[in-house]
Amino acid sequence: MAISLQKGQKIDLSKKDGSQLTNIMVGLGWQEVKKPGGLMGLFKQKSDVDIDASVLLLNDQGKVANKDDVIFFNHKDHATGCVHHCGDNLVGGTMGGMEDSEQILVDLTRVPQNISRIVFVVTIYECVSRKQHFGMVEHAYIRIVDKGASETIASYNLTEDYGGKTSMIVGEIYRHNGAWKFNAIGQPGNDAGISDLVRRYM
Repeated sequence: MAISLQKGQKIDLSKKDGSQLTNIMVGLGWQEVKKPGGLMGLFKQKSDVDIDASVLLLNDQGKVANKDDVIFFNHKDHATGCVHHCGDNLVGGTMGGMEDSEQILVDLTRVPQNISRIVFVVTIYECVSRKQHFGMVEHAYIRIVDKGASETIASYNLTEDYGGKTSMIVGEIYRHNGAWKFNAIGQPGNDAGISDLVRRYM
């Protein structure tokens, strides 16, 4: 049974037999909040909010040392093959036959030794011009899946009120004493896009 994480909770990334997980799928999901539509609000319609999931690979100093260490919809693969972004979902909800809105594959055996943290973030595309924020989405979550067993190990539901916020540090995979752990973060921000958010780590 998957572990339901609370904000700030940390867990070991291990299989049922205690061995270290190596191939992971990270799923992120959300849905747009429906607002009253025509016929005096009897029908509801959703506003399409284009949320982008991205990955930052950080060194021991907590910095992005190279622009190639930022994985997003226009740069889907790390040069080492350790991270692969499965594609951009422009309208929220599930994507194709997937349960998640967006998915990212991580092969921990390929992560370079100079990388100590793999941070998962989400931002809203053109949030300023479109006047959009995370208060316009609901049921947001991140889940960690043992790709080999196709089994969800842990999930974290973001249940706070994020109205007015335009970026989110959702969670991170990090090294600790030679092993990998996951930290459920859920830290909102007001970054105007992935480029703006990355500047925090330069």
